[in-house]
Amino acid sequence: EVETAVGELKEKLKGEDTAEIRTATEKVAAVSQKLGQAMYANAQAEGATPGAEAPGGAQGKADDDVVDAEIVDDEKDTKGGAA
Repeated sequence: EVETAVGELKEKLKGEDTAEIRTATEKVAAVSQKLGQAMYANAQAEGATPGAEAPGGAQGKADDDVVDAEIVDDEKDTKGGAA
């Protein structure tokens, strides 16, 4: 159903009738929303929580061995400089 709606929109985009393009765009949006609702319902049925992160994700435990440092070169470049 989504592929059909997208195909119809692509065909309408080849023309110049803005009303047909708008109608086809709205159809794609409606079908996409219907698909999203079905995916959400499926995830709910499987017990998954939308937006939940797995344990130890991006905000997991910090690594204590990490050292924040900056490299500073104190030596002046004498090869390419003026005398």
